Amino acid sequence: MESLTEHRRVSGPVVYGFLRLVNVSTAREAALKRSLAEYCRQHELSLSGVFTERVIKVSSAAFTGLMDTLDVPGTYGVVLPSASHLGPRAIAAARGKRITATGARLLLVRKELPGLARRRCPGHGGPQARRRGHGSAPVLEAES
Repeated sequence: MESLTEHRRVSGPVVYGFLRLVNVSTAREAALKRSLAEYCRQHELSLSGVFTERVIKVSSAAFTGLMDTLDVPGTYGVVLPSASHLGPRAIAAARGKRITATGARLLLVRKELPGLARRRCPGHGGPQARRRGHGSAPVLEAES
């Protein structure tokens, strides 16, 4: 009798990692590469390589190499620790569009919630801190 699929080595969709590492320690680089590998393992993806950008430029050899691999038949997508690894906001937006225009998926290990980076926590300045202690507080229902 044959083994179940879960007991056989089956390769998942092929993805490539991309890291933007400017002034980053080797320990941090290793941790980021492990996070990409773990994400791919959990989602049954085959991480075929990781492109690493170490310079601050609009055009880099690492990104050009990544774009070239996306033309290879069978490539599913690009995995990143977060969107910030594509570069500063304007560059990241343009690069994200270029990647998705190839038909590849853009996969983020750590998704950023919309508006979270711009919002301040209560008590740390801003309008939220001025309103603190005024008005009614929401009441949560008790569990039965």
